[in-house]
Amino acid sequence: MIKVLLDLDTGIDDAMALAYALGSKEIDLIGITGTFGNVYTEEGVQNVLNILNMCNANEIPVYAGETHAITKDHFTRLEVSARIHGENGVGQVEIETSPKKKETQSGVDFIIKSVKKYREELVIVTTGPITNLALALQKAPEIKDMVGKVVIMGGALTVPGNCNAYTEANISQDPEAAKYVFESGLDVTMVGLDVTQRSILTNADTQRWRETGSVAGRTYADMVDYYISQHDVAIKGCYLHDPSAVIHAVHPEYFVMLAMHMTVTTEGEAEGRTIGDPSKLRDPNPNVKVCIGVDSQTLVNDLNEVLLTLFKQN
Repeated sequence: MIKVLLDLDTGIDDAMALAYALGSKEIDLIGITGTFGNVYTEEGVQNVLNILNMCNANEIPVYAGETHAITKDHFTRLEVSARIHGENGVGQVEIETSPKKKETQSGVDFIIKSVKKYREELVIVTTGPITNLALALQKAPEIKDMVGKVVIMGGALTVPGNCNAYTEANISQDPEAAKYVFESGLDVTMVGLDVTQRSILTNADTQRWRETGSVAGRTYADMVDYYISQHDVAIKGCYLHDPSAVIHAVHPEYFVMLAMHMTVTTEGEAEGRTIGDPSKLRDPNPNVKVCIGVDSQTLVNDLNEVLLTLFKQN
């Protein structure tokens, strides 16, 4: 069993990633930090609290992280995010409000505390902008040599971005933070559009969740059916962006990876582009592993098996 800290901007696909972490017998979820992106930070944190309550997992602490990018003083949610995830971030589905509140400690401080407590046992999985982790490294640089592994859902190396030709959405929200983390020397795995767009969940899958008859099963089915409806009809389902990152933390063997020294373009037309660092092409020991292939069917089957087990219990 691995100890996992999730950093989420919940978000429908974040909600699926959270469900996998809750349902997996191989994950000990120590806590969740919230960030901005699909929704505003406070709204995303409340979505997490509500989901944990629905899944009878109120013992897991939830912390609010940063509300905007490192170089900005505010964050404005994009219209496309509201469309894809619904105004409330969970497909316009109403989830009972949790009686539990967020923790008073900041998300950044919780990351630092967790790394110092669990050290190499800890895997940090980020599924939104990487602002919280970047600020934790800046505030406590000593944690760089303590944390076990970081898995990032973000970026695009071999395929176009989903914001423009260069840029993936999570990286685009805070390219400076992504650049800092990529170049920090941490053991980083990038789970980007190169693989997340190869794994697709369908309405037939969500119907199986609904047939469990549980509140969680029906709620997740409604959420993801909404998410599917916002994808191109030709896809016949939805991409598994954030769940792929959490699954990688447990099953890296599902993926083909390329080791590189990665950087992020932070200005100009290609701002937010994730690319190999040209100044380090001949340097040894690249610290970033970029996922470029995936056993999609195995990943989808694993996700469904874990979520069905969780929903049958809730």
